[in-house]
Amino acid sequence: MFLHLGGDVVVLKKDIIAILDSRTKNSATTKEFIEIAKDEGFIKPISNQEKEKSFIITTKEIFVSPISCTTLKKRADNILENQED
Repeated sequence: MFLHLGGDVVVLKKDIIAILDSRTKNSATTKEFIEIAKDEGFIKPISNQEKEKSFIITTKEIFVSPISCTTLKKRADNILENQED
């Protein structure tokens, strides 16, 4: 199934490795990881930087989303519930 990350971006749920709150970039380790990913071209912003709420790490890219981790989790859970019906 797919998960909508904001804008016109959807990804396969099976490709998602982690969803991080944007506040985690204050951690030294996360900040370094994000900077390296940005330098190597893996960061794909969905909206402008002022609206970033979460980082979605996938097998190929890292998306910066304007949608909160909580909302993305609810969307993912709803997808699972709908599959079971």
